Amino acid sequence: MTVYDRLAPGFDRLRPLPEGVPGEIRTAILAELPANARLIDLGCGAGRIGWPFAAAGDNYTAVDFSLGMLRQFADRDLPNKPRLAQADGTSLPFPDAAFDGVLLVQVLSGTSHWRDLLKEVRRILRPGGALFVGQSMAPDDGIDAQMKQRLAEILDEMNEHPYQRKSREDAFGWLERQASLTIKQVARWPMTRTPRQFTERHGTGARFSALDPAVQAAAMARLTEWAQAAFGTLDAPSAEVQRFELRIYRFHQKATP
Repeated sequence: MTVYDRLAPGFDRLRPLPEGVPGEIRTAILAELPANARLIDLGCGAGRIGWPFAAAGDNYTAVDFSLGMLRQFADRDLPNKPRLAQADGTSLPFPDAAFDGVLLVQVLSGTSHWRDLLKEVRRILRPGGALFVGQSMAPDDGIDAQMKQRLAEILDEMNEHPYQRKSREDAFGWLERQASLTIKQVARWPMTRTPRQFTERHGTGARFSALDPAVQAAAMARLTEWAQAAFGTLDAPSAEVQRFELRIYRFHQKATP
């Protein structure tokens, strides 16, 4: 059982999207693809982003390494059940050029094997197809940013450095050498954040949850103590505007190093 299998039942509760936002993401993606395009969602999780594609009967395939996540997706109450596959994104059971579009949401920041993943993405993507890299983004000075910065400092003091690996930034650099880039701001919404929500949610993050449980517990205890001093209470509300961004890549004909 992977850490994501254990986290699957409550994963989407800790990362909610407002009603309508998943549909807006679907609309933005389909606008970039031909009719009845073949779309594959790698690292689909429990279907937080993908359920509107499945519900609409789109030509949509959802892939995740976690069987627990896929079970949560399959159990959603949808008029059409999703087409699901359990697989490692670095070794996919699909032929070359099998898809018109590939979707990666919040995946590149959580893997050290991004290069193998993106080479596999390029293999299964048809010439002229599109890679969609999506992410929810909070303000740079918001509660989440402050809490994450302090947590990174605490872990550095404990000689643990999970956030020094810049997988997403390295992957973006590689992609920008391989492909043309268009960025779409798909949705914006107001949200109230608290320090407590961060501590509950961040424990399920890929890099943090890979640490030794004793390290996790000690780091979170220190972060909680700091947050109570900094904000007065773990339930101090912060009104913020969040957004969902799509980076759309279309690969050049010839690969570059």
